Amino acid sequence: MPLDGLHLVTHDVVTEFIEGLVETCPGLQYLDGFPEVKVVLRADVSSGSYEKVAVISGGGSGHEPAHAGFVGPGMLTAAICGNVFTSPTVNSILAGIRAVTGPKGCLLIVKNYTGDRLNFGLAAEQAKAEGYKVETVIVGDDCALPPPRGVAGRRGLAGTIFVHKIAGAAADAGLSLVEVAAEAKRASEMVGTVGVALSLCTLPGQVTSDRLGPGKMELGLGIHGEPGAAVIDLQPVDVVVSLVLKQILSTEAHYVPITRGSRVVLMINGLGATPLMELMIASGKAIPQLQLEHGLAVDRVYTGSFMTSLDMAGFSISVMKADYSILQRLDAPTKAPCWPVGADGNHPPTKIPVPVPPSRLHHDEPSSRPQELNEQAHILEAAIEASANAVINLRDVLNEWDSKVGDGDCGTTMFRGATTILEDMKKHYPLNDAAATVNEIGCSIGRVMGGTSGVLYDIFCKAAYAKLKEKQSSTVTPKGWVDALEAAIGAVSKYGGASAGYRTLLDALIPACGALQERLAAGDDPLTAFVLSSEAAITGAESTKNMQAQAGRSTYITGDVLSTVPDPGAMAAAAWYRAAALALQNCLQKP
Repeated sequence: MPLDGLHLVTHDVVTEFIEGLVETCPGLQYLDGFPEVKVVLRADVSSGSYEKVAVISGGGSGHEPAHAGFVGPGMLTAAICGNVFTSPTVNSILAGIRAVTGPKGCLLIVKNYTGDRLNFGLAAEQAKAEGYKVETVIVGDDCALPPPRGVAGRRGLAGTIFVHKIAGAAADAGLSLVEVAAEAKRASEMVGTVGVALSLCTLPGQVTSDRLGPGKMELGLGIHGEPGAAVIDLQPVDVVVSLVLKQILSTEAHYVPITRGSRVVLMINGLGATPLMELMIASGKAIPQLQLEHGLAVDRVYTGSFMTSLDMAGFSISVMKADYSILQRLDAPTKAPCWPVGADGNHPPTKIPVPVPPSRLHHDEPSSRPQELNEQAHILEAAIEASANAVINLRDVLNEWDSKVGDGDCGTTMFRGATTILEDMKKHYPLNDAAATVNEIGCSIGRVMGGTSGVLYDIFCKAAYAKLKEKQSSTVTPKGWVDALEAAIGAVSKYGGASAGYRTLLDALIPACGALQERLAAGDDPLTAFVLSSEAAITGAESTKNMQAQAGRSTYITGDVLSTVPDPGAMAAAAWYRAAALALQNCLQKP
């Protein structure tokens, strides 16, 4: 449910967010001061007994997981939550300071927005008047706009999260307030960020701004949806990443002290409505550009949503100069629920993919048709050719049936598989080896048929091949073929989930297999048994008219419609099975 819809059924999205967060994360707690005081803090910290520097941050809500999601040992001690996109009140900030600050004092990490600076600043002065030791670090990592005149300065963006982590790790290591503040200030001077938006955020209860028209994107906007540096046409992601990195690393503006040869850490931050897939794509484009175009060593990569802007589509990129001490702080353990594990290691300029392992079922050389066929191979070729042609001839009627009970492409799909089998048999099928030929049929089907039927027939052939291969002979006995058919039916049933009576191809093959086993057990010669079993396949397929579908798309069709046509998949299976039996009969009864 979008936030504006949620706002209509809840009195305070921020307080209810905090309640949900605390219920989700046992290590967190909140102050009992709703709705004026909205403070998330570590459940294990009490101001009277806390012996380390408290690290406190916060700001307007709507940027989740910032800031409350980064409260925990090794990171923030408390987060002060204002209303959506609104600086927290002085009373809220003071309450947070009083709740977690012990004798060693507290550090306030403040994003560079006028409201945050003023409210946190006044709270700091009042806390000092009460006897607390307080230091403040202002973070302005925005690199989108020219160096501003006046007092506004650069905005605080996602790079602030790096400052939280470094300061929290320093405090957790037992450093003094002055030392923790110094590390935080140094970190804030090392990081630069630029954001890119494809859509603007929706404030609770308000209509989304139409400032961005169709096919447009905005470079360098703030985390509250405020205008950025430029509105441009949509660009490919590699172009966008290149523009952003050049802006952050500009030698003219010199936003960050990063030069060729520097070590850096990278953050790709989603703005609220950007899928992780797209963020990973941006990471994949940014890393080699940093290495190859800018000559930087990428030591850590963090990809995800860290500081969002409600439901904004887009991302920001933060690049931070790194050294051993910064990496040590970033790698230090923390129990903050939303801090990720960074991907470490000196990233190579290019990663060479691991080779695809070869199949154990194939020799180094691709299979090929033998120059001379033995007697079994001639019979096998005739059966395969007859089966494929039977399916080809049924294309239109299968499509017609499937248009009533499926998606109308059964005949086309089966036709594609059958024609490929005929083409591949001329060149690739090792017909003197029956088991290997069955495997190759599965490969042909798997390559071109697609959809459920393609996978099921590939499974059918692979299972039959595995059973035939157990005999370790290129000549297959009638009993071997029966065992292979039974194994193939079992595999299709196992992985497809269907069995007899489900209105699928199994309703042709299961009766056929049963009849074949029964006739052989009764002493019939194998050819007679095969032909009789093919009649059972036809009867079984036609009986699907009277079945209620329990698998596939036909399950969505009413019984009245199903009763007018047989299952197309069952009829196709019966057709190729029957054709194979008759072809075998024709071959063996020739004088």
